[in-house]
Amino acid sequence: MRAIAENMAGRRGANLLFADVGFALNSGEGLTITGPNGVGKSTLLRIIAGLLPADAGTFTILDYNDTPLTVADAIHYLGHSNAMKRELTVSENLAFWKSFQAGETPQGLSVPDAIAAVELDGIGHLPFGYLSAGQQRRIALARLLVTARPLWILDEPTAALDKRSDKLFGSLASNHLANGGMVIAATHLPLDIAGVSNLEIAPAAIPHETEAEGWL
Repeated sequence: MRAIAENMAGRRGANLLFADVGFALNSGEGLTITGPNGVGKSTLLRIIAGLLPADAGTFTILDYNDTPLTVADAIHYLGHSNAMKRELTVSENLAFWKSFQAGETPQGLSVPDAIAAVELDGIGHLPFGYLSAGQQRRIALARLLVTARPLWILDEPTAALDKRSDKLFGSLASNHLANGGMVIAATHLPLDIAGVSNLEIAPAAIPHETEAEGWL
């Protein structure tokens, strides 16, 4: 299985954020994306996840027979938002995601096992909104476990986590890679995942205004 980005560019409104971004991942490989604030790390992840159009370039996911996969079938996307309903219980939220993303061949952990995997046994009955910020983020990580998708696309996945939970995330991500999955994560902080490569995004060059254009 492979994920390939070629000559990708992204904008925010009229502003070109980055250009000529490319990388390739094989099964079992991970990539961190770094760069200064506002350079477009989150925009790149949203383009990869199919949530925003690319200004240029392509992103492709291929299965083991080099057949293209749809983003909807191949990825988990975890952004800054945890994508959980505060009024629903932890178990109800995870059960929704398990059903919504199951597809024709459901795979992944049961809801109780996913909660246990993020070391929060016994809170499945609580409304999501009752949890601390760190607990909420860990339940958001449990969403990656209730259905199986080969590519995890993660935006600041360790936000709100303490050091112990950082290591827990590292263990979950490392296990996903060991089982042939792939991870792409935008981050400002080091992630406790061994062997991942890094792509640092630089701001796109802004063409200098010509003298004639300055008078227009």
